[in-house]
Amino acid sequence: MLKTWITQELGVQYPIIQGAMLWLSRAELVSAVANAGGLGIMAAGSFFTAEELRQEIRKTKGLTDRPFAVNFTLMPTRRQIVWEEYINVALEEGVNIIETSGRSPEPYMEWLKAANVKTLHKVARIKDAQTAERLSVDAVTVVGYEAGGHPGMEDVSSLVRISQAVDTLKIPVIAGGGFADGRGLVAALALGAQGMVMGTRFMLSKECPLHPKIKELLLQAGEADTIVLERSIRNAARVVNTEFARKVLEMEARGATLEELIPVLDGNRVMRSFLNSGETNDSIIYCGQSVGLIHEILSVKEIIDGIISEARLILQRLK
Repeated sequence: MLKTWITQELGVQYPIIQGAMLWLSRAELVSAVANAGGLGIMAAGSFFTAEELRQEIRKTKGLTDRPFAVNFTLMPTRRQIVWEEYINVALEEGVNIIETSGRSPEPYMEWLKAANVKTLHKVARIKDAQTAERLSVDAVTVVGYEAGGHPGMEDVSSLVRISQAVDTLKIPVIAGGGFADGRGLVAALALGAQGMVMGTRFMLSKECPLHPKIKELLLQAGEADTIVLERSIRNAARVVNTEFARKVLEMEARGATLEELIPVLDGNRVMRSFLNSGETNDSIIYCGQSVGLIHEILSVKEIIDGIISEARLILQRLK
């Protein structure tokens, strides 16, 4: 049962995917996931130029000879990103799995198909998954309300959303939102998905460059210690419930404009906190509800090996 479309078509050992986390999904984490048998995904938006992305791809290739993917989050940003330049670099460097998210990948699909790469697209709504299928993406990742980052505006749980997607689509579905262990993997397969994507679980890995202070905060957090911001600008984001996050929520409740919110939600502030200062009350900290299932910091290999061992025991018991 652990051999699925993900293992067969993407060339990885296990149906486990590391979510693309801005600022964190760099060579060390991506290669560690690949070497442990999963699919690591690099976040292209972490790099200020396309050439920086090129160097990180080359660095990753120096650390693993296994497949990995690059994610392009096609949402508007404060800094002007010419995604065509970034995608071109990934293709030039031989990346053969591309993930898109945020907006429709339609402007790039003809190009990606001509390059003969596998294409994944991440969505939070069924209608967006249907659009991706119509555009001939190879698979969709579907995330529910539990997910960290951007789980969409509809507040539908992964249990329901993933089941809907499997019933609705003909292309493979990858499950996201609330997955952190072997039980989650078996549940994803039972729902009809081809595997699972995890972000929060890999944040609490030894190879993740997240600052130790923030890792410690997440270790102490429970499943009820996250809140959803940015509803007022229709960009719902699940984050840790910190004093800073509550101030943002209060700003939204007062009717703050996009112009007022942008400096507070600045990605550079998040980057500095995640990688350098570890200041937990100076920026938002994206995190999923699965944080309540995580109780220790392990190596990526220990995480993946543990998930597979647990999943196999559960499957044996169910037999």
